[in-house]
Amino acid sequence: MRDFIDAHRGSHGIEPICKVLQVAPSGYRRYAAQRRDPSLRPARAKRDDELVPQIERVWQANMQVYGAEKVWRQLAREGMPVARCTVERLMRRQGLRGVMRGKVVRTTISDNKAPCPLDHVHRQFRAERPNQLWVSDFTYVSTWQGWLYVAFVIDVFARRIVGWRVSSSMRTDFVLDALEQALWARQPERDSSLIHHSDRGSQGEFKWWSQHLDNGGVR
Repeated sequence: MRDFIDAHRGSHGIEPICKVLQVAPSGYRRYAAQRRDPSLRPARAKRDDELVPQIERVWQANMQVYGAEKVWRQLAREGMPVARCTVERLMRRQGLRGVMRGKVVRTTISDNKAPCPLDHVHRQFRAERPNQLWVSDFTYVSTWQGWLYVAFVIDVFARRIVGWRVSSSMRTDFVLDALEQALWARQPERDSSLIHHSDRGSQGEFKWWSQHLDNGGVR
């Protein structure tokens, strides 16, 4: 927004542009004055300019694996007191992230040798009415008791979840239970007009999916 005002202030003036954009002219003038004279910038902005190189230095010196916690502790050891939340904010702003511990979870394990139904969607995820196109997937959530997996079925027309299930393991049953709930809740007409789309994750067991969907009148 500021760049837009900079580019057009000469031809339209600051006040008319700010009026159309619904921003205060005083705010833009303050920004312009600080840009001309950096000493007018807020103390927080000046402090950020000092901290960012130090944070990046610590992060780079430790092979880019340190997160905010370790960067904050290292700065403290070097005699640079700074709030942990400030380190988090600046690392997030600079796009710096540490390495996450823990097992990597794969929810999509494709089996290219398995028979696969035809793709009736072709990445066109649009629907003109309810019960025309459903899409499904499942994801994982880390909890104090371990990983939990959540399967869901979404009606593309309203972007509404019409079926879902939670499980402690990646089993075909809980994915099918989510679809079963959607079929029970929506009762789609058995005229083969509803298309159900999912990825090629092996947990879907495509033979199971096809048999199950045929019983519900779904492609």
